[in-house]
Amino acid sequence: MTTYNIAIDGPAGAGKSTIARRVAKELGFIYVDTGAMYRAMALYFLREGISRDNEKAIEAACSRIDISIRYHQGAQQVLLNGEDVSGLIRTEEVSRMTSAVSVYAPVRQKLLELQRQLARTENVIMDGRDIGTCVLPRAQTKIYLTAGSHVRALRRFKELEEKGQMCNLEEIEHDIIERDYRDMHRDIAPLKRAEDAVLIDSSNMTIDQVVDAIMETARTQGLKDDR
Repeated sequence: MTTYNIAIDGPAGAGKSTIARRVAKELGFIYVDTGAMYRAMALYFLREGISRDNEKAIEAACSRIDISIRYHQGAQQVLLNGEDVSGLIRTEEVSRMTSAVSVYAPVRQKLLELQRQLARTENVIMDGRDIGTCVLPRAQTKIYLTAGSHVRALRRFKELEEKGQMCNLEEIEHDIIERDYRDMHRDIAPLKRAEDAVLIDSSNMTIDQVVDAIMETARTQGLKDDR
């Protein structure tokens, strides 16, 4: 069976997960939330009191972690050692830990094969930092989705504010800029645009416009949309 894979890469806060979920729903694809999988690992390290700088402890802990994704009544659930942690992995603390520990090879290797196996057996859309360059280098459609740092920070600020969480816009933007630098300069699988990825800057686009742009790109690259 020939499957169709869509890879979306880009910096933090560019709207990758929101867009990927929408496109997956429109096309009937499976959305593989790679970021959520990394966040679940980060949550485990935080719970165990493991420092982000302790590479040996992080490597040892990887063998004790099992992460899977399932859908229940149409909603995605992220399971960490059998526990649904979907509602616990979106904090700023987990975000910072995720960016710090995702540079380690054992962390990345832990999740890589599961992600590739899904892509071999299902039509999938994945988003992350290195999907088109490392995880799915043969994906038929690759997108690099970005936006200005202030725009991304403002989106995150509004999201947290709606949840009733106290936050500071300047601090959020500072964190985003720092995460961009770490992600782009890490030794293993740095964030970069794949040579054959289509660049989409969502700074002045609505969600619907971005979704339409990605679907149109996929159609021009061979996707047969039978909806």
